[in-house]
Amino acid sequence: MSMINNLEKMLTDGQDSLLLRFGLGQAYLKEQQPANAIPHLQRALQFDGDYSAAWKLLGQAHADSGDHQQAIATYEKGIEVAEKKGDMQAAKEMRVFLKRLLKE
Repeated sequence: MSMINNLEKMLTDGQDSLLLRFGLGQAYLKEQQPANAIPHLQRALQFDGDYSAAWKLLGQAHADSGDHQQAIATYEKGIEVAEKKGDMQAAKEMRVFLKRLLKE
């Protein structure tokens, strides 16, 4: 939990950035706390809406928290963004996750 505490402290101290928010989202997901990850990943996307990795993690966070409709919408948007910027690997990964969700 210390990784999360360190990142949260940086945020509290006034450091707010795309990478800090992405790191927090990633850390919360790793600790199986998707509900805590979501707002940080959404904030990361406010910094840069073209950040494919944040779309992928946000979709995962929604799926892990049981909100499959939101996960599907997030992956669809993330795939669109990733393809537009030529990030084919991220688009491919999100397509796999989306396909799994649509089967459920």
